[in-house]
This record gives sequence, structure tokens and C-alpha cells, in this order.
Amino acid sequence: MLTSQLTRVPVLLALLATSTAVSAETTPSCTHCAEWNVSQEPFRIYGNTYYVGVHGLSSILITSPQGLVLIDGDLAESAPKIVANIRTLGFRIKDVKLILNTHVHYDHAGGIAELHRLSGAPVAASKYTARVLETGHLGPDDPQYGSLTPIHPVAHVRIIKDGETLHVGPLAVTAHFTPGHTPGGTTWTWQSCDQDHCLNMVYADSLSAVSADNFRFSSNTTYPHVIQDFEKSFATLNALPCDILLTPHPEVSDLWGRLARRDKGGDPNAFVDPTACRRLADTSRASLEKRVASEGGGADGH
Repeated sequence: MLTSQLTRVPVLLALLATSTAVSAETTPSCTHCAEWNVSQEPFRIYGNTYYVGVHGLSSILITSPQGLVLIDGDLAESAPKIVANIRTLGFRIKDVKLILNTHVHYDHAGGIAELHRLSGAPVAASKYTARVLETGHLGPDDPQYGSLTPIHPVAHVRIIKDGETLHVGPLAVTAHFTPGHTPGGTTWTWQSCDQDHCLNMVYADSLSAVSADNFRFSSNTTYPHVIQDFEKSFATLNALPCDILLTPHPEVSDLWGRLARRDKGGDPNAFVDPTACRRLADTSRASLEKRVASEGGGADGH
């Protein structure tokens, strides 16, 4: 019997090696993860709004004596760095009472399951985003379906409505659905005050027309109203009161340039730009039009 079992060992090892090779081959790799996940010292953006993400991916903390709101969890491997950044600011992960998300790709939602586990905070999201958070897998209507890694699932996610305001103590954060980049994309707004001077904060979801190789924005059956969704999102962003713009990829809103101008250049208002949301909507629309034109389709999807 022992001899029989031993003769099977090489076969089992060969099967395991084959299985591992297939898994590695079919799981999309992350070209930019190491670059994105470089540690970043946390800092105050304005009032009670802080940056606690890694250098290449934003995670935003909104604070109050009654609890904290955290938006986006970055990569799965970013979660310990976000926790450390919250601690550096003098808060605890257990102080987080609500976790939110812009869109449910692995580079912005990958760490949410672990942050949820450590904080015990409820997670709230749009219906589409909630389903992906709970299953860990994108649906075929996501333009990047099949090209991104799955995420660790979250056991239960509260589904929110477009325009709904969520509260943690005195904090009031409003959801604005901005689909297109994903069907469930959400932009978040709130006010932050420095003494008696309050500003409108906008954490705008990604609006880039990025996709898997086989997806066409001008003509597809899995997300047929993607262009109409993008147009709705551009209009939403254009109409929002917007004093300070933040984005999931910090360079899109020139976060590092603005931070340098404030902290090294002596400009206390470097983050303030009431035209930033409108300009992001305009540049995103132009990029979508360029992508559709490259596909040979018109802006109406035909």
C-alpha cells in the first residue's frame, strides 16, 4: 500500500504544478501594483478631510468626534498601510464607522474586506458595487470584465440610492451615481470646515473610458447604455458645487502638485479650484469621444 501511494506522489505533484501554472496564466497580473502601493505619509487636505491612502491610490478619511468615514480601500496589500496612516493621524481603525467606495475594481476596493474586518464598520455602496463586493467578482457588464483580478468578498453591503446622504455623527456624505467606468461608479460629496470657513469637497469617481481588449464603447451587448451613462456622469460632475476635487488616482486631480504648492510653495489655497470638476468632466468627455472615434462609432453608440 505504501509503495502504491509513493508511486502516485510524482503524478499528484505534476497535476498540482499544472493546476498552479494554469491559475497563474489565467489570473490577470498587476503591472502597476508595486508602484501604486508605495507608502505615503498621511496629511490633512482641508478641515476634517485627510489623505490616508498609498502614494498611487487615494483613500480618504473624514473625521468627527463621533466616528470616521473612510472612502476606498485601495489594493488588498494597501490595507495595513491605510490602518497605519489612520493611526499616525491619532485615530484608530475601530473609530471608522462607515466604509464607502468609488468603484469596485481591485485597486480601489481590494482592501475593503480587510478594513471592514478590522473596523467592524458597515460598508455601503450602489447596487452594482454591492453585488461585486459581496461576490468578489466583476459582472460581464463592466468594461474591464475579464482583465482584472478578483477581490476578497465582503459578507454584507448596504445598498444605497443615488442622491442618498449617509450620516456618521455630524458627518453627512452624499452619493452621486457616476457610472461609465463601471456600472456602479459613485462620486461622494461633503463639506469640510476650517473654523468657520466651509468648502465643498468632491471625491469624483474615475470617468476614464478604459476597457478589456474585446469591449467596444460604441457597440456592445453587455453594457449597451455605457455612453449614455458616461454623459449622465459628466453632467452630474459638471453641476456639483466643487471647491476641492479629489480622485481615486491622485494624479488625475493634480494632488501631488497641489500639495507641493501648498506645503513647499506657500500657497494655502493650492487645493481650492472651483473649476476643477468642470474641467475633469470636459477632459473625460473628450477622451471618451476619442475612444469612440477610434472604434469607428458615433457618440450615439452607432
